[in-house]
Amino acid sequence: MEDAYEEIRGEGAELLAISVDDITGAQRMQQTVGASYPILADPTRSTAEAYGVFDLLGDGVAAPATILVDSERVVAIQVGQSIGDRPSAASVLDTLRQYNAGTEAPGLQSS
Repeated sequence: MEDAYEEIRGEGAELLAISVDDITGAQRMQQTVGASYPILADPTRSTAEAYGVFDLLGDGVAAPATILVDSERVVAIQVGQSIGDRPSAASVLDTLRQYNAGTEAPGLQSS
């Protein structure tokens, strides 16, 4: 997503990652992956649990999930079935463009 971050922002969206680590762990992850977008800490797992993605893979962390939300609702969601199962940046951008055009997004596709 790093390579598409500016394009995502150009579509009027903000990219955030949420880690079930504490603040230090989230900062370390941001440095490790070289993310210019924010990686937020969710050490109580309340956000991961609220979206229903905590421990789905039985590994004690949140399943990889991409959730597009606006101020009122979840627009699209894709929850990975394995640690590497994430939507492509192109799919996220396509979904954003369809949303911005006022059409229903078909959903996010894995890379």
